[in-house]
Amino acid sequence: MRDLLLGSLETALEATRPAGRVERRVLELAPPSAVLAVGKAAGPMLAGLEAAGLRLPGFGVTRYGHGVPLAHYELLEAGHPVPDENSLDAARRALELARDLGSDDHLLVLVSGGGSALWCAPWGLELEELQALNRALLASGAAIGEINAVRKHLSRIKGGRLAQTTRARVTALIVSDVPGDDVSAIASGPTAPDPTTFADALAVLDRYQIEAPAARRHLERGAAGLLLETPKPGDPLFVRVDNEILLANYDLLAAASSFWKERGWQTVILSDRFEGEARELARFHAGLVGSIRAHRVPFEPPLVLLSGGEAAVTVRGNGRGGRNQAFLAWLAAFTGPRGVWALAADSDGIDGNSPAAGAILRPDTLARAAELGLDLREYLERDDSHAFFAELGDAIQTGPTGNNLNDIRVLVVE
Repeated sequence: MRDLLLGSLETALEATRPAGRVERRVLELAPPSAVLAVGKAAGPMLAGLEAAGLRLPGFGVTRYGHGVPLAHYELLEAGHPVPDENSLDAARRALELARDLGSDDHLLVLVSGGGSALWCAPWGLELEELQALNRALLASGAAIGEINAVRKHLSRIKGGRLAQTTRARVTALIVSDVPGDDVSAIASGPTAPDPTTFADALAVLDRYQIEAPAARRHLERGAAGLLLETPKPGDPLFVRVDNEILLANYDLLAAASSFWKERGWQTVILSDRFEGEARELARFHAGLVGSIRAHRVPFEPPLVLLSGGEAAVTVRGNGRGGRNQAFLAWLAAFTGPRGVWALAADSDGIDGNSPAAGAILRPDTLARAAELGLDLREYLERDDSHAFFAELGDAIQTGPTGNNLNDIRVLVVE
């Protein structure tokens, strides 16, 4: 079963590689004049552009360690999930390129998750203050939409401001890492209208009790009408902007589902847009497994359950892990001694602050842990799910995948 779980992950990642999708799609577009690429999939997306024979002015930026060799395009690397000086440089250059284009030009923007940190143009605060705020938001348990509402109102490039900067026609091809595939949320929507406001951003800081004095002063000025809002839905500038989802989490789940079906398994895709605490998602999945086993409701076993979206972890300890390994650790706790076969992984290959993409849970995980003297509850209390699965030899190491389609969870109910 372990090989099947890993095989379904590998098949799903292979079926959703961005380079081929970009290569096919750009040949159907009006010829671009320039290109900008941002996010964890920036390298493969630019490789797709090269494969299509397009040599355009422009460059890309991706996370450290996610670079790929390119023949024509420059690919910078910068900080993620917390921006750094390279993020500042990448955003500055992107805005300059966009500003220099005329109304007869066509700007192609290749967007993938991670762009919020990789394009950093702070507005109203210094880089060090923005870095501290990012760390606080990431540890708060806030949903990605809430985090992005704050980011957009502290930036000169996010929330549609890149599109606002240029006179050119803009086509954005987007690899989605956001539940629901909201283009205004992916990479904080540099080419998309922003439905959130300064007041919304301020409310997020209040909700999660985040101080950030400089950010608060800036957001308060904006909420008082003293600063220019991000461009909103209906703004005439978006008549010349096309935002297109090229790949999304559902594509990942559908590819994994096909893998299992080809091997004779019934599959159910529960949803591609689960959000919330990893602990509560695990509780839901464990309850569903229990109902199927006890009552054959709402599905008849044997079957494979698949789900996606993005969990969150409110960090209270100082361990290593990520939302997928935390999900599996809590799933082990909730399913108890009987356990279940399951896999959970981040499609970009890096789960949280760990070196793993995710992990595999086995029916005998708790028994094996007891033999090694591992107390699951202790690992959960210090948010150290990676160490737990690493000790068992069940962490999944893929390295950077060159993609970013959010999470994949696979549970086998035999």
